[in-house]
Amino acid sequence: MEWDSRTDRSFARGRAALAAGVLGLLLAVGGCGASGDSSGSNEKAADSKYAPSGERAGAGADADGAASSAEDRTDGKPSGAKAAPKPGAAATHVIRTATLSVEVKSVPKAVAAARGVAEGAGGLVATENTERLDDTYETSHLVLRVPQDRFQEVLRELAGSGKLLSRTSNAKDVTDQVVDVDSRIATQRASVARVRELMDRAEKISDVVALEGELSSRQSDLESLLAQQSSLKDRTSLATITLDLTPPDAPDDGGRDEDAGFLDALGGGWGAFVTMLRWVAVAFGAALPFLLTGALALLVWRALRRRGTARPAAPAGTPEKEGTPAP
Repeated sequence: MEWDSRTDRSFARGRAALAAGVLGLLLAVGGCGASGDSSGSNEKAADSKYAPSGERAGAGADADGAASSAEDRTDGKPSGAKAAPKPGAAATHVIRTATLSVEVKSVPKAVAAARGVAEGAGGLVATENTERLDDTYETSHLVLRVPQDRFQEVLRELAGSGKLLSRTSNAKDVTDQVVDVDSRIATQRASVARVRELMDRAEKISDVVALEGELSSRQSDLESLLAQQSSLKDRTSLATITLDLTPPDAPDDGGRDEDAGFLDALGGGWGAFVTMLRWVAVAFGAALPFLLTGALALLVWRALRRRGTARPAAPAGTPEKEGTPAP
Protein backbone atom coordinates (compact mmCIF):
# COMPACT_ATOMS: atom_id res chain seq x y z
CA MET A 1 0.00 0.00 0.00
CA GLU A 2 2.90 2.29 0.80
CA TRP A 3 4.38 1.51 -2.62
CA ASP A 4 1.25 2.44 -4.41
CA SER A 5 1.09 5.88 -2.82
CA ARG A 6 4.72 6.63 -3.65
CA THR A 7 4.17 5.45 -7.20
CA ASP A 8 1.20 7.79 -7.59
CA ARG A 9 3.17 10.77 -6.24
CA SER A 10 6.08 10.17 -8.61
CA PHE A 11 3.71 9.80 -11.57
CA ALA A 12 2.01 13.10 -10.68
CA ARG A 13 5.35 14.89 -10.46
CA GLY A 14 6.29 13.50 -13.89
CA ARG A 15 3.09 14.85 -15.48
CA ALA A 16 3.63 18.26 -13.89
CA ALA A 17 7.20 18.39 -15.22
CA LEU A 18 5.97 17.39 -18.71
CA ALA A 19 3.32 20.12 -18.68
CA ALA A 20 5.86 22.71 -17.56
CA GLY A 21 8.24 21.66 -20.37
CA VAL A 22 5.51 21.95 -23.03
CA LEU A 23 4.50 25.40 -21.73
CA GLY A 24 8.10 26.61 -21.80
CA LEU A 25 8.51 25.34 -25.36
CA LEU A 26 5.37 27.22 -26.50
CA LEU A 27 6.55 30.44 -24.87
CA ALA A 28 9.95 30.11 -26.53
CA VAL A 29 8.40 29.64 -29.99
CA GLY A 30 6.09 32.66 -29.52
CA GLY A 31 8.97 34.88 -28.42
CA CYS A 32 11.02 33.96 -31.47
CA GLY A 33 8.15 34.82 -33.84
CA ALA A 34 7.54 38.21 -32.21
CA SER A 35 11.23 39.08 -32.28
CA GLY A 36 11.37 38.07 -35.96
CA ASP A 37 8.49 40.39 -36.86
CA SER A 38 9.87 43.31 -34.92
CA SER A 39 13.30 42.83 -36.41
CA GLY A 40 11.78 42.74 -39.94
CA SER A 41 9.91 45.96 -39.35
CA ASN A 42 12.97 47.58 -37.87
CA GLU A 43 15.00 46.55 -40.93
CA LYS A 44 12.42 48.07 -43.25
CA ALA A 45 12.45 51.29 -41.26
CA ALA A 46 16.20 51.36 -41.33
CA ASP A 47 16.28 50.73 -45.07
CA SER A 48 13.86 53.60 -45.64
CA LYS A 49 15.77 55.92 -43.34
CA TYR A 50 19.22 55.19 -44.65
CA ALA A 51 18.35 54.60 -48.29
CA PRO A 52 20.64 56.28 -50.83
CA SER A 53 19.74 59.81 -51.83
CA GLY A 54 19.22 58.76 -55.45
CA GLU A 55 16.56 56.25 -54.51
CA ARG A 56 14.80 58.76 -52.25
CA ALA A 57 14.90 61.35 -55.06
CA GLY A 58 13.43 58.79 -57.47
CA ALA A 59 10.61 58.06 -55.07
CA GLY A 60 9.95 61.78 -54.63
CA ALA A 61 9.98 62.26 -58.40
CA ASP A 62 7.46 59.45 -58.79
CA ALA A 63 5.21 61.07 -56.23
CA ASP A 64 5.54 64.50 -57.91
CA GLY A 65 4.85 62.94 -61.30
CA ALA A 66 1.73 61.26 -59.98
CA ALA A 67 0.55 64.54 -58.44
CA SER A 68 1.27 66.54 -61.62
CA SER A 69 -0.47 63.94 -63.79
CA ALA A 70 -3.49 64.14 -61.50
CA GLU A 71 -3.42 67.95 -61.82
CA ASP A 72 -3.16 67.73 -65.58
CA ARG A 73 -6.15 65.41 -65.71
CA THR A 74 -8.04 67.90 -63.59
CA ASP A 75 -7.12 71.08 -65.48
CA GLY A 76 -6.41 69.91 -69.02
CA LYS A 77 -7.90 67.59 -71.57
CA PRO A 78 -8.43 63.95 -70.59
CA SER A 79 -6.00 61.70 -72.44
CA GLY A 80 -5.95 57.91 -72.71
CA ALA A 81 -8.49 55.32 -71.71
CA LYS A 82 -8.19 56.16 -68.01
CA ALA A 83 -9.42 59.73 -68.43
CA ALA A 84 -12.94 60.35 -67.15
CA PRO A 85 -15.37 61.47 -69.88
CA LYS A 86 -16.56 65.04 -69.79
CA PRO A 87 -20.21 65.69 -68.89
CA GLY A 88 -22.31 65.89 -72.07
CA ALA A 89 -19.55 64.40 -74.23
CA ALA A 90 -21.90 61.64 -75.35
CA ALA A 91 -24.49 64.17 -76.60
CA THR A 92 -24.63 64.98 -80.31
CA HIS A 93 -24.48 68.60 -81.43
CA VAL A 94 -25.72 69.28 -84.96
CA ILE A 95 -26.18 72.53 -86.91
CA ARG A 96 -29.22 72.24 -89.21
CA THR A 97 -30.03 74.64 -92.07
CA ALA A 98 -32.62 74.58 -94.85
CA THR A 99 -33.63 76.75 -97.81
CA LEU A 100 -37.15 76.81 -99.28
CA SER A 101 -38.60 78.58 -102.30
CA VAL A 102 -42.41 78.54 -102.36
CA GLU A 103 -44.91 80.06 -104.79
CA VAL A 104 -47.99 81.42 -102.99
CA LYS A 105 -51.14 83.23 -104.07
CA SER A 106 -50.79 86.06 -101.54
CA VAL A 107 -47.34 86.97 -100.27
CA PRO A 108 -48.51 89.08 -97.27
CA LYS A 109 -50.78 86.27 -96.03
CA ALA A 110 -48.00 83.71 -96.52
CA VAL A 111 -45.56 85.91 -94.56
CA ALA A 112 -48.03 86.18 -91.68
CA ALA A 113 -48.59 82.41 -91.73
CA ALA A 114 -44.85 81.66 -91.74
CA ARG A 115 -44.33 84.03 -88.82
CA GLY A 116 -47.11 82.28 -86.88
CA VAL A 117 -45.63 78.84 -87.59
CA ALA A 118 -42.17 79.87 -86.38
CA GLU A 119 -43.43 81.59 -83.22
CA GLY A 120 -45.83 78.74 -82.48
CA ALA A 121 -42.92 76.30 -82.53
CA GLY A 122 -41.01 78.43 -80.02
CA GLY A 123 -38.80 80.15 -82.60
CA LEU A 124 -38.58 83.61 -84.10
CA VAL A 125 -38.23 85.56 -87.35
CA ALA A 126 -34.61 86.71 -87.53
CA THR A 127 -34.85 88.59 -90.86
CA GLU A 128 -37.73 89.76 -93.06
CA ASN A 129 -37.24 91.56 -96.37
CA THR A 130 -40.21 92.33 -98.67
CA GLU A 131 -39.63 93.83 -102.12
CA ARG A 132 -42.30 95.15 -104.46
CA LEU A 133 -41.59 94.43 -108.12
CA ASP A 134 -44.40 96.63 -109.50
CA ASP A 135 -47.88 97.74 -108.51
CA THR A 136 -49.13 94.13 -108.51
CA TYR A 137 -46.32 91.75 -107.55
CA GLU A 138 -44.11 91.55 -104.47
CA THR A 139 -41.70 88.97 -103.04
CA SER A 140 -40.52 88.27 -99.50
CA HIS A 141 -37.32 86.80 -98.03
CA LEU A 142 -37.52 85.39 -94.48
CA VAL A 143 -34.92 83.85 -92.15
CA LEU A 144 -36.56 81.78 -89.41
CA ARG A 145 -34.94 80.29 -86.26
CA VAL A 146 -36.76 77.29 -84.77
CA PRO A 147 -35.84 74.68 -82.10
CA GLN A 148 -34.04 71.58 -83.31
CA ASP A 149 -36.78 69.19 -82.20
CA ARG A 150 -39.41 71.12 -84.22
CA PHE A 151 -37.24 71.58 -87.32
CA GLN A 152 -38.79 68.88 -89.52
CA GLU A 153 -42.32 69.78 -88.47
CA VAL A 154 -41.89 73.47 -89.32
CA LEU A 155 -40.20 72.55 -92.59
CA ARG A 156 -43.18 70.44 -93.65
CA GLU A 157 -45.68 73.19 -92.80
CA LEU A 158 -43.76 75.83 -94.73
CA ALA A 159 -43.30 73.58 -97.74
CA GLY A 160 -47.04 72.86 -97.78
CA SER A 161 -48.08 76.51 -97.68
CA GLY A 162 -47.95 76.76 -101.50
CA LYS A 163 -46.28 75.35 -104.58
CA LEU A 164 -42.79 74.15 -103.63
CA LEU A 165 -40.25 75.36 -106.18
CA SER A 166 -37.00 74.23 -104.50
CA ARG A 167 -35.80 72.79 -101.21
CA THR A 168 -32.35 72.15 -99.77
CA SER A 169 -31.40 70.88 -96.31
CA ASN A 170 -28.06 70.47 -94.55
CA ALA A 171 -26.91 69.00 -91.22
CA LYS A 172 -23.39 69.46 -89.83
CA ASP A 173 -22.12 67.52 -86.81
CA VAL A 174 -20.02 69.79 -84.55
CA THR A 175 -19.87 67.55 -81.48
CA ASP A 176 -16.06 67.37 -81.51
CA GLN A 177 -15.81 71.15 -81.80
CA VAL A 178 -18.21 71.69 -78.89
CA VAL A 179 -16.32 69.24 -76.66
CA ASP A 180 -12.99 70.81 -77.61
CA VAL A 181 -14.19 74.32 -76.83
CA ASP A 182 -15.67 73.23 -73.48
CA SER A 183 -12.40 71.53 -72.52
CA ARG A 184 -10.32 74.54 -73.52
CA ILE A 185 -12.60 76.81 -71.48
CA ALA A 186 -12.12 74.63 -68.38
CA THR A 187 -8.34 74.68 -68.89
CA GLN A 188 -8.27 78.44 -69.44
CA ARG A 189 -10.36 79.11 -66.34
CA ALA A 190 -7.98 77.04 -64.22
CA SER A 191 -5.05 78.92 -65.76
CA VAL A 192 -6.62 82.28 -64.93
CA ALA A 193 -7.24 81.11 -61.35
CA ARG A 194 -3.58 80.07 -60.97
CA VAL A 195 -2.34 83.45 -62.21
CA ARG A 196 -4.62 85.22 -59.74
CA GLU A 197 -3.25 83.11 -56.91
CA LEU A 198 0.27 84.06 -57.95
CA MET A 199 -0.74 87.74 -57.97
CA ASP A 200 -2.07 87.42 -54.43
CA ARG A 201 1.30 86.02 -53.28
CA ALA A 202 3.48 88.40 -55.32
CA GLU A 203 5.51 90.93 -53.34
CA LYS A 204 7.52 92.78 -55.99
CA ILE A 205 6.04 95.44 -58.24
CA SER A 206 7.74 93.94 -61.30
CA ASP A 207 6.18 90.57 -60.59
CA VAL A 208 2.74 92.13 -60.17
CA VAL A 209 3.05 94.02 -63.46
CA ALA A 210 4.17 90.90 -65.34
CA LEU A 211 1.37 88.83 -63.83
CA GLU A 212 -1.21 91.49 -64.70
CA GLY A 213 -0.16 91.35 -68.35
CA GLU A 214 -0.33 87.56 -68.35
CA LEU A 215 -3.74 87.65 -66.64
CA SER A 216 -5.10 90.10 -69.20
CA SER A 217 -3.92 87.89 -72.09
CA ARG A 218 -5.43 84.74 -70.59
CA GLN A 219 -8.72 86.46 -69.81
CA SER A 220 -8.90 87.68 -73.42
CA ASP A 221 -8.41 84.12 -74.66
CA LEU A 222 -11.07 82.92 -72.23
CA GLU A 223 -13.58 85.53 -73.49
CA SER A 224 -12.91 84.46 -77.08
CA LEU A 225 -13.57 80.84 -76.19
CA LEU A 226 -16.76 81.80 -74.36
CA ALA A 227 -17.94 83.67 -77.47
CA GLN A 228 -17.30 80.56 -79.58
CA GLN A 229 -19.19 78.47 -77.06
CA SER A 230 -22.15 80.86 -77.14
CA SER A 231 -22.22 80.86 -80.95
CA LEU A 232 -22.11 77.06 -81.11
CA LYS A 233 -24.85 76.78 -78.51
CA ASP A 234 -27.08 79.17 -80.46
CA ARG A 235 -26.56 77.40 -83.79
CA THR A 236 -27.02 73.91 -82.33
CA SER A 237 -30.10 74.76 -80.26
CA LEU A 238 -31.94 76.67 -83.03
CA ALA A 239 -32.10 75.54 -86.66
CA THR A 240 -32.09 78.12 -89.48
CA ILE A 241 -34.68 78.09 -92.29
CA THR A 242 -34.42 80.53 -95.21
CA LEU A 243 -37.79 81.01 -96.92
CA ASP A 244 -38.38 82.80 -100.27
CA LEU A 245 -42.03 83.57 -101.11
CA THR A 246 -43.03 84.59 -104.65
CA PRO A 247 -46.46 85.09 -106.26
CA PRO A 248 -47.59 83.13 -109.34
CA ASP A 249 -46.80 84.66 -112.76
CA ALA A 250 -44.38 87.13 -111.18
CA PRO A 251 -42.59 89.26 -113.79
CA ASP A 252 -39.13 88.05 -114.70
CA ASP A 253 -36.62 90.56 -116.04
CA GLY A 254 -34.82 87.96 -118.16
CA GLY A 255 -37.98 86.59 -119.76
CA ARG A 256 -39.31 90.08 -120.36
CA ASP A 257 -36.17 91.04 -122.30
CA GLU A 258 -36.38 87.92 -124.45
CA ASP A 259 -40.07 88.47 -125.35
CA ALA A 260 -39.80 92.25 -125.98
CA GLY A 261 -41.91 93.48 -128.91
CA PHE A 262 -43.59 96.62 -130.34
CA LEU A 263 -45.99 97.00 -127.46
CA ASP A 264 -43.18 96.59 -124.93
CA ALA A 265 -41.12 99.20 -126.77
CA LEU A 266 -44.12 101.54 -126.95
CA GLY A 267 -44.76 101.10 -123.26
CA GLY A 268 -41.11 101.75 -122.49
CA GLY A 269 -41.10 104.91 -124.64
CA TRP A 270 -44.30 106.18 -123.07
CA GLY A 271 -42.86 105.55 -119.63
CA ALA A 272 -39.71 107.50 -120.54
CA PHE A 273 -41.84 110.37 -121.92
CA VAL A 274 -43.94 110.54 -118.78
CA THR A 275 -40.80 110.46 -116.66
CA MET A 276 -39.36 113.36 -118.68
CA LEU A 277 -42.57 115.40 -118.23
CA ARG A 278 -42.41 114.75 -114.50
CA TRP A 279 -38.84 115.99 -114.32
CA VAL A 280 -39.74 119.09 -116.37
CA ALA A 281 -42.65 119.81 -114.04
CA VAL A 282 -40.40 119.39 -111.03
CA ALA A 283 -37.79 121.74 -112.51
CA PHE A 284 -40.45 124.33 -113.41
CA GLY A 285 -41.93 124.16 -109.92
CA ALA A 286 -38.50 124.67 -108.40
CA ALA A 287 -37.77 127.69 -110.66
CA LEU A 288 -41.26 129.29 -110.42
CA PRO A 289 -40.57 131.41 -107.29
CA PHE A 290 -37.45 132.87 -108.88
CA LEU A 291 -39.31 133.62 -112.14
CA LEU A 292 -42.16 135.38 -110.33
CA THR A 293 -39.72 137.49 -108.30
CA GLY A 294 -37.83 138.50 -111.46
CA ALA A 295 -41.03 139.41 -113.32
CA LEU A 296 -42.26 141.55 -110.42
CA ALA A 297 -38.95 143.37 -110.21
CA LEU A 298 -39.05 144.07 -113.98
CA LEU A 299 -42.54 145.57 -113.77
CA VAL A 300 -41.56 147.88 -110.92
CA TRP A 301 -38.46 149.03 -112.77
CA ARG A 302 -40.42 149.82 -115.95
CA ALA A 303 -43.05 151.79 -113.97
CA LEU A 304 -40.41 153.89 -112.26
CA ARG A 305 -38.65 154.59 -115.53
CA ARG A 306 -41.90 155.70 -117.24
CA ARG A 307 -42.72 158.10 -114.41
CA GLY A 308 -39.28 159.68 -114.55
CA THR A 309 -39.34 160.38 -118.31
CA ALA A 310 -42.88 161.87 -118.46
CA ARG A 311 -43.14 165.82 -118.37
CA PRO A 312 -46.15 167.77 -116.98
CA ALA A 313 -48.22 169.80 -119.71
CA ALA A 314 -48.85 173.69 -119.38
CA PRO A 315 -52.42 174.87 -118.39
CA ALA A 316 -54.68 176.10 -121.29
CA GLY A 317 -55.72 179.76 -120.21
CA THR A 318 -52.40 181.01 -118.90
CA PRO A 319 -51.55 184.55 -120.43
CA GLU A 320 -48.26 184.93 -122.10
CA LYS A 321 -45.66 187.29 -120.68
CA GLU A 322 -44.85 190.62 -122.44
CA GLY A 323 -42.08 190.45 -124.85
CA THR A 324 -42.71 186.89 -125.54
CA PRO A 325 -42.76 186.38 -129.28
CA ALA A 326 -45.85 184.95 -130.74
CA PRO A 327 -45.57 181.54 -132.02
